[in-house]
Formats: sequence, C-alpha cells, structure tokens
Amino acid sequence: MAFRLVTLNLNGIRSAANKGFLEWAAQSNADCMGVQEVKAQHEDVAGRFDTVAGMPGHFHYAEKKGYSGVGLYTRHAPSDVQVGLGNPEFDAEGRWVELRFDKPGRKLSIISCYFPSGSSGEDRQQAKFRFLEIMAPHLARLKKTREFILVGDVNIAHQEADLKNWKSNQKNSGFLPEERGWMSTLLGAAKGHGGLVDVYRRLHPDTTDACYTWWSNRGQAYAKNVGWRLDYHLATPALAEQAQAAAIYKDQKFSDHAPLTIDYGFSL
Repeated sequence: MAFRLVTLNLNGIRSAANKGFLEWAAQSNADCMGVQEVKAQHEDVAGRFDTVAGMPGHFHYAEKKGYSGVGLYTRHAPSDVQVGLGNPEFDAEGRWVELRFDKPGRKLSIISCYFPSGSSGEDRQQAKFRFLEIMAPHLARLKKTREFILVGDVNIAHQEADLKNWKSNQKNSGFLPEERGWMSTLLGAAKGHGGLVDVYRRLHPDTTDACYTWWSNRGQAYAKNVGWRLDYHLATPALAEQAQAAAIYKDQKFSDHAPLTIDYGFSL
C-alpha cells in the first residue's frame, strides 16, 4: 500500500526535457506527477509529452502560447477528469486539472494547480489576490464532499522558515502579509478556516535551508541556496495523516524549481 506523488514546476516542458526531466521521471517510481508551467499547447505536447514515464497525462493549457499550463500524469486511470475552475479569467490561463479516483465508499481527487505569481507588477498581484479569493471557497466546497491532495506551485512562502531572506522580502510578492495570512487561514483548524494540511511541514516541521523548492535565476541564488519554499502538497487531514516520507530532489536541475515527492500509505 503506497502512493508516490510528485509535484514539479517545469518552467517549460520542452526546456525541462532538454535538461533530463524525462529520464528522471522514468526513474522516479511515481504513481502520479503534477506539473505546472508546462508553457506549451496541445500540439506541442501531443506525441511527445502526453505520456511521461509510462503515465498518460491530462492537461489544462493556457490560451496564451508559451504561458502557464498544468498537467497531471497518472499510472492509474481516473474515474473522472475536471479541467478548470469554472472561472473565465483563470481558466484562460490553464491553472487547474483534477483527477478523481472515486469508488464505492470513497471520493478522492488529486489536483495539479498553478497559483499566479504577482512578482511582475501590481496588476498581476491584484490578479493573484482575485485567484486566492476564489480558491479558498472552491477548496472548502471540495473538502465537504471528497478527500483530496492538491499539489503545485502556490507562489507563497508561508512562514519565515520557508525562505532564506525573509526580513528583506516582507513587502515582496510571495511573502506579503496578506498572502501569508491567506495560507494560515487555509491551513487553520478553527471554525471558518480551511482545515487543510501542509504535508511537507507535517513531516518536517523544523527544516529551513533544506525545505526550499525554488531559486531565483539572479546572482548565485542556487549555488548559495538562497531559496524559497513555493511548491506544496495541500491535503485533507485523513490523507495527510498517511504521509510517510518527503524528498526534494536537487541532484539535477530541470527548472528553477525542484521536484517535491511525498509517499503516502494508501493506494488508488
């Protein structure tokens, strides 16, 4: 009984493939792999990247070429596939693919999601806030009817331990008080809070330098490990309790993000 789930922001599937992503994926023994920032359209993926490591993929592409896009590869056939959030602004950007693995007595979803980045300017930061505003109730509705694990690039470092230079980033997108507050509410157990679990932190509550999954391409950020933890597994409590081990793979660099793998004690 084991389920291995990977998340990785590819920063372009073609670019990642040129850097060894496909070979690594074949060795990863994943049951499911959520990818973000595919930065490709159907015609780029078909016949080339629609199956990775023997796992067929399901995708939500952005309308804009070379932008955003998410995918979810799976070794197990889903009972249903949900593409998009039902929100025109963000569905045009390719940010949500959900695979359902329902059977009698169980409703379970695995989701690959890419939260907007607000770092390019105020208009994108406002879009990010709009996304957070729809995402919290969307996840709350989902949680009422099913168990799920959402994997993806959330573009928020939740706590001071989640980035190297937290003091100098308090006014920067990804570590704004409003974003961190949103995460705290999502992960809060009190009435009116989201009640979800940050699975990596459940397994590793105290790591700092070892927890980063993204490094800026500026300066020597990667070499000096000046990183941020932006990639998450967010799970309903019953699934989070079954998490057994987490690993961030840094031996090769396919992207400006590193893959985060978590093993769970259940099977699909």
